[in-house]
Amino acid sequence: MEKSNGNKATQIFWSIVSFLRRCLFLVISVRPIPHHIAFIMDGNRRYAKKRKLKEGDGHRVGFLALMTMLKYCYELGVRYVTIYAFSIDNFKRDPEEVQSLMDLMQEKIEGLIKEESIVNRYGIRVHFIGNLKLLSEPVRLVAERAMEATANNSSGVLSICIAYTSTDEIVHAVQESCEEKSDEISVMNASGAGYGLLQLGGNEKEERENIVKLTDIEKHMYMAVAPDPDILIRTSGETRLSNFLLWQSAHCYLYSPSVLWPEIGFRHFAWAILSFQRSYFYLDRKRKQS
Repeated sequence: MEKSNGNKATQIFWSIVSFLRRCLFLVISVRPIPHHIAFIMDGNRRYAKKRKLKEGDGHRVGFLALMTMLKYCYELGVRYVTIYAFSIDNFKRDPEEVQSLMDLMQEKIEGLIKEESIVNRYGIRVHFIGNLKLLSEPVRLVAERAMEATANNSSGVLSICIAYTSTDEIVHAVQESCEEKSDEISVMNASGAGYGLLQLGGNEKEERENIVKLTDIEKHMYMAVAPDPDILIRTSGETRLSNFLLWQSAHCYLYSPSVLWPEIGFRHFAWAILSFQRSYFYLDRKRKQS
């Protein structure tokens, strides 16, 4: 009986906390709300070492922190969330650690497909961003299943950057753009029309230099599925981007709380939003000037 009363009291407590959080979000929403928040989840290994946990347990606790941050984002009305889950450079780590992380990713991705998962509860579409060919087959296949299973969700987008670096993304986009333009030129030459550089009345050298435009490259970016981030949050007090969204973060607000990723909480999230709102008009002006 005591246990039942204790559980009921706990449920009531968390219901009150949830209600108060939603009320606070309503107040915060009076000012501009970010459309897109990106996270660099730094500090999982240091957290495990600090708490004397087994190797890999820091990432498990970090996953719980991620679920909490996603809940806050979607309750506030943030439509796009991007997380840096695994860098291409991380493949250089100890093979046993890499395999352990791949196994954990497979387990957690499979959890995203379940009906009661947070992505289905909030109607979130999942995208896996990066050079997916570098992943082991089991992880790649479960990632593809998760994307297919959530393809009809339309309330928000969760982009998971895995086997990703920004430099790889840029190189990929340039290659794709050049191949696309090359195919277009080949088709037009085959039809006898030519590419029309001189027919347009412009200087041939200038036209050739501008065959591949900025919009072409942006169209072929892995992150073309989402607008540029408004806020980029990196935990553990680090201010480096670590090869993450270099192209897209030119005008976003950078927030670096000193806590390790598994320790991130509501106060850090709320402060990031409030800080962004204070800087919103300055950032918006700079964006429009570019």
